[in-house]
Amino acid sequence: MFGDFLKTLLQPEPAPLADTDARLALAALLVRVARADGRYDPEEADRIAKVLSTRYGLSPFEASKLRGDAEQLEAEAPDTVRFTRAIKDAVPYEERISVIEGLWSVVLADGERDEHEDALLRLVANLLGIKDQDSAKARQRVAAKS
Repeated sequence: MFGDFLKTLLQPEPAPLADTDARLALAALLVRVARADGRYDPEEADRIAKVLSTRYGLSPFEASKLRGDAEQLEAEAPDTVRFTRAIKDAVPYEERISVIEGLWSVVLADGERDEHEDALLRLVANLLGIKDQDSAKARQRVAAKS
């Protein structure tokens, strides 16, 4: 279903993504982080929909649909390194910082910090070109809101 999209995203020099494609790619990254601990809890799925709704001004229905599409894309996407680097090349830095906040929001949604989720988030932040300090600040901002 997402084959052409993934081919475009994974080209050696991808063009900046259209807004709808960037939304889908970033939503898939949220799903990947949520699944990192081998579970995909309802709290995490709900948090992803909330992050998407807030970030993109979507209705609950639109956010749930985007999350569903992202779940399918995530299942078809290549390894995290290639997928995340492709997003880095196609998405402006400012948007990547807010994505890290969204990722931390998902990781913290179930009230537990799993070592697999933490490790994946450190990798993803690095691959997105986000400094550890900026990722830690993003986590603290998210934790303060909870």
